[in-house]
Amino acid sequence: MTARFLLGGLLPLLAAAVPSAATAATDSGAVAATPPAQFMAALARYCGQAFAGRIVVDRPASTAPDPFQGKVLVMHVRGCEAPEQTLRVPFHVGDDRSRTWVISRVGPGLRLKHDHRQADGPPEPVTLYGGDTRGAGTARRQVFPADAESVALFEREGMAASTHNAWAMEIEPGRRFVYELARPDGRLFRVEFDLAHPLPAPPPPWGDEAVGATQKGA
Repeated sequence: MTARFLLGGLLPLLAAAVPSAATAATDSGAVAATPPAQFMAALARYCGQAFAGRIVVDRPASTAPDPFQGKVLVMHVRGCEAPEQTLRVPFHVGDDRSRTWVISRVGPGLRLKHDHRQADGPPEPVTLYGGDTRGAGTARRQVFPADAESVALFEREGMAASTHNAWAMEIEPGRRFVYELARPDGRLFRVEFDLAHPLPAPPPPWGDEAVGATQKGA
């Protein structure tokens, strides 16, 4: 009688627990399947690999000397200690290894920052600018409008046009990765990298030792 009573009392509890477990699994799967998470996962597949790039759009043409003209362009996916959270992607322009894109998860979306370093490691005066995504985007494309911190930096440095910057990244696994800068004034700059043909890994970006020490808590 007692065993029958206990079993009868447990069955409703077990029945109630099953939907909860299923719901939790569904919720977890939904989080993992969000476009920002899918985008990060697609890029993380290339951790440790480098790829050649080419400028596919650059308008209007600059009247100043073009730092990209005639240079070998290479992206290198590294900084993959926690790839689901942060990826560091140096963008080498010829022998200039000052640029690193830092893509990280922030809340439900992503954040892009540009880490610019001098040859001996210290940060450039204009560095760590970027922004957060304002929507889910897609597994293929994420857009990062300039955040308030970056706008203040650009204004302080006399770079008024850049206050309207919006950066974007696109990935088509096995085919291409795209970095884009766009502004309402018609400025559009796009570099496309060939993901189908990996290159030998280039040297580390400038300041890599300092970044590594910071990440280790030194």
